[in-house]
Amino acid sequence: MRLQFPSLLITDDDLDFRETLRIVFEVRGFHTLLAGDGEEALQIVRNQDVHLLLLDMHMPKLTGLETLRQVKRFKSRLPCILLSARVDDSLIRQAQNAEAFSVLSKPISRHQLTSTVDAAMQRIYNWSSGHFDPPASPDLPGR
Repeated sequence: MRLQFPSLLITDDDLDFRETLRIVFEVRGFHTLLAGDGEEALQIVRNQDVHLLLLDMHMPKLTGLETLRQVKRFKSRLPCILLSARVDDSLIRQAQNAEAFSVLSKPISRHQLTSTVDAAMQRIYNWSSGHFDPPASPDLPGR
């Protein structure tokens, strides 16, 4: 079964970053959902179809890693990509143990983020966006 409009949940406490990512991914064929923290993300994942989850590491209430661990308890195949301005070996190990698809460092280029999302969608759902980045891909903001 081919996904026509997969849902991407963008979870970050930075509203401007969420909105930037919404624009980036909607033109690539995604239906985007937005959450400002981990608790809100868990509620959305429980109540709506979500095909991929982008998570900022440092958020109020629940960190991205805590959210990822909880999501995997009831949606084990859901690909989750963790974003952080402070990536180190410990975080990478913890994310791998929690079955994150990938850990990416902020600031991140649009190309790196969209390529990672496309790889996750291809691996899990055999889905390809069919869209291409424009030649100039500025870095997306980070904290």
